[in-house]
Amino acid sequence: MQSDLPKVLHPLGGQPLIRHALAAASALKPARMGVVIGPGMEAVAAAVKPWPVVVQKTQAGTGDAVRAAKKLLSGFTGDVLILFGDTPFLAPATLRKLLARRRAKPEPVAVVLGMRPEDPGEYGRLVTDADGTLEAIVEYREANTRIREIPLCNSGVMAIDGKQLFGLLNRIEKSRVKGEYYLTDLVAIARKAGHACAYVEGPAWELLGVNDRADLAEAEALFQIEHRAAAMAGGATLLDPTTVWFSFDTKLGKDVTIDPNVFFGPGVQVADGATIRAFSHIEGAKIGKGAIVGPFARLRPGAVIGENAHIGNFVEVKKSKIEAGAKVNHLTYIGDALVGRDANVGAGTITCNYDGVTKSRTVIGKRAFIGSNTALVAPVTIGNDAVIGAGSVITKNVAAGALGLSRAEAKEVKGWARRQGKGAAAKKKTAAPGRKKKKKG
Repeated sequence: MQSDLPKVLHPLGGQPLIRHALAAASALKPARMGVVIGPGMEAVAAAVKPWPVVVQKTQAGTGDAVRAAKKLLSGFTGDVLILFGDTPFLAPATLRKLLARRRAKPEPVAVVLGMRPEDPGEYGRLVTDADGTLEAIVEYREANTRIREIPLCNSGVMAIDGKQLFGLLNRIEKSRVKGEYYLTDLVAIARKAGHACAYVEGPAWELLGVNDRADLAEAEALFQIEHRAAAMAGGATLLDPTTVWFSFDTKLGKDVTIDPNVFFGPGVQVADGATIRAFSHIEGAKIGKGAIVGPFARLRPGAVIGENAHIGNFVEVKKSKIEAGAKVNHLTYIGDALVGRDANVGAGTITCNYDGVTKSRTVIGKRAFIGSNTALVAPVTIGNDAVIGAGSVITKNVAAGALGLSRAEAKEVKGWARRQGKGAAAKKKTAAPGRKKKKKG
């Protein structure tokens, strides 16, 4: 990845790659689950909480990585499912299919998830006998020309009998090519010991692994295609689906309309009938029924937009509740605030929530009217039905039904422009003089 960030922490659909794999595994409700990490990967350990981690002290291959989990699996005799943190699309249904084959009679000691990608590339190959029994997995670097022509490839995902797992792992020897312990050698070792092994096939796209930035971009494109299709199937209208970007947890109600060029970060819920207009950026926000957001709106974490409320162009809302029917339509910042039901906030209004040390709260009452270009210096409360005159700086509470103003007295200085050499009169005064006639004689 050419990055200081561990590969499995790079985001896909607003969530680290490894969290996608954990979500698939969690759907099976496993008795135990843990993550094997390398030394110094405290960030990964934090990202996978509450699941425990075990450290592979010397990264000596996939077989050694699974062996590092022995203490975590101490006394466990059920099926052990081995996944990879850089394979984000693996579906619970595919994992259930894998486990079902492991438990089918006669039970194979190991079942491998295979695939048939259009370009097999350098994937390991699954070698089977005439009856389709899995005989071995051969890594590409160690495969001859005949084996490299096999279209059935190894995804790396396995289900193994927990009673046999560590006995088989202990018999794996270092690879002559890379000096690592390959988990894939477990199949050939099991076959030599007289155990049956099998495979099931999964969709190649579902088993896409992310190894570099190009893979990550491809994965993001696939993620968005899948989630756009799901949104439309669920009853949302996407006017230009290719320009709408979803996160892993975006929730849309029915009859939601989304204009082009809208981005949803994590933690967004949009209720039935809402409209999200073009070029809006939304994350960590809840949008109520029939609300209208945008165009060019930004909703930051903690924004709650009530039923039929309006958030207009170039409006930013952060950690604030906009109650039902309220309107904040133009060029406004609402932060750490409550805007009451049916209130109207005029263009250019700012809730001044931060004094350089503390963030404070602004409360705007129901049906209040905030004139354009107003600064509300928190902490401050504007009462129900109150009116704030345009251009005011409000530093004190305004009572319900009152008019709040803070303006300097308007003055007019007559003749000022002329005295300063400005205006039409001054232009006449400074006009170029005419040429004088010469006297004769």
